[in-house]
Amino acid sequence: MKRPKLRKASKRLSCSKRFKIQKKVREHNRKLKKEAKKKGLSKRSKKDPGVPSSAPFKEEVLREAEERRLQILEEKEKIKQAKKEERAKKRKNEKEAASKETEPKAKKARKEEGKSSDKRDASGKSSERFLCAELNKVIDASDVVIEVLDARDPLGCRCPQLEEAVLQREGNKKLLLVLNKIDLVPKANVEKWINCLQEDFPVVAFKASTQIRDKTVKEKKKRRRIVPSNEILDSSKRAVCFGKTCLTELLASYASANINTDNQPFLRVGVVGFPNVGKSSLINSMKEVLACKVDVKRGSTRSMQEVHILKNVKLIDSPGIVASASNPAVSMALRSLQVEEGRESVLEAVRSLLKQCDKTQIMLQYNVPDFRNSLEFLTLFAKRRNDLQKGGVPNTEKAAVLFLADWTGAKLSYHIKAPETISRPAYLSDAVVTEMQKGWDLNKLKTGNEDTLKGVKFPNQASSIGFISKGPTAGLLNVSGASEDKPGTAASESEAVKDEPEQTGNEENTTEELEMPQKKSLKVKPGKVQFHPVPMDISLSTVVTDDAYDFNTDFK
Repeated sequence: MKRPKLRKASKRLSCSKRFKIQKKVREHNRKLKKEAKKKGLSKRSKKDPGVPSSAPFKEEVLREAEERRLQILEEKEKIKQAKKEERAKKRKNEKEAASKETEPKAKKARKEEGKSSDKRDASGKSSERFLCAELNKVIDASDVVIEVLDARDPLGCRCPQLEEAVLQREGNKKLLLVLNKIDLVPKANVEKWINCLQEDFPVVAFKASTQIRDKTVKEKKKRRRIVPSNEILDSSKRAVCFGKTCLTELLASYASANINTDNQPFLRVGVVGFPNVGKSSLINSMKEVLACKVDVKRGSTRSMQEVHILKNVKLIDSPGIVASASNPAVSMALRSLQVEEGRESVLEAVRSLLKQCDKTQIMLQYNVPDFRNSLEFLTLFAKRRNDLQKGGVPNTEKAAVLFLADWTGAKLSYHIKAPETISRPAYLSDAVVTEMQKGWDLNKLKTGNEDTLKGVKFPNQASSIGFISKGPTAGLLNVSGASEDKPGTAASESEAVKDEPEQTGNEENTTEELEMPQKKSLKVKPGKVQFHPVPMDISLSTVVTDDAYDFNTDFK
């Protein structure tokens, strides 16, 4: 039988009972007060009478009391926060200890290895030493060295120290130049640079594929179909690679000719160059698989890596060349890893880049109005992108990072005019040049470059930004070279740049500034408002006399 649901007892009391309880409580409290009075104890705290109005310095006393009160509250808050952090740290340590017990030994060893490598990369000297050692390993292990150049600034991507080291090494090593990112430069400019660089070494025009995502399986071959003409023109914007056939045939023919003579199983080809010129992208395009790590951020490759592309050809990926501190600020902004490693601010890098360009072209490219300096440009750029911080303040730091990524990545089109003649360095004699061109099928190379230039869609000359190059970039191949370079030179140059007025390609402004007389600099006093004199034209020609009242008409 189901038990009936019982109602809860009511808490209501009768009035007589409630009054009796209240009376007993009052009597009890009265008794406690009497006992406390006999003992001389009093629970009631005396009320603070405050500062009387007649007291002198009343405001100062009140201010001091308020400051003391705030200080006590702040100390209490600090103690509370410290206790909270200590508890959180204790919980974290307990969790780590519990996870370590259940973690396998192999995973522990891998974690410790990762921590040691991070420590090694954290310090500047050890990372530079490691990168130089890896680059030397690649040069020593390779029979052919490919120097990858950015087609937007081929001269700035050349490293004389690297070329001289390759020519001086034993084993009769060959040096080959690959002009990458040709789709970001006008066609006429690319042709001039190929003719100019061919006087020193053989040059291959190349456009790497930037959309290879598969790590294991090659892309499935698409069915043959009739492709419309507009799709052929836009093919260079997609994941199509140009120059791969030419470079593969060139390396294969050289490998077949030299493997038989030297009794080697395969030809080792080292791919070297400055950061973000496209070394890993070139290897991935040749392999048609994501074999090497590729990232928009510079310096993602930290060690050498071997990749087989043919039966008798092996490519070796290498870290970027370490740029010397004695280079100009523009070269360091484009070719070094100072910004990524925190040794230089992004704003300084953007400032040095803007000084080498034409202001009108930058305004058209980024769709911003006229600006006076780099900070104003970044402010306008951030406003256009709607990158605003709290309170509607433009995020110039983010805008600077995006601007620098455009210049170092494969997005922005800028070009440098090819010189009519390049003076050869001391290590390049006529005998060395002829020796470097031996063994290569130059006719096949020429036809391959022509086919590559026919397939790529190049940007218009008007839409590409003109840039002023600072010449070849000096690199470091050993730690002793790093110690020989004077680090103070770069710092002094940056300080000199800060003192100079910004130039954004307008030569008229600079000439006007030189013609103006030098004015004495006013001494700026801290906390004082400075009034600067404004030049005013007070000539008679500027005075308007149309509405002036003539007193001679009424008062004669």
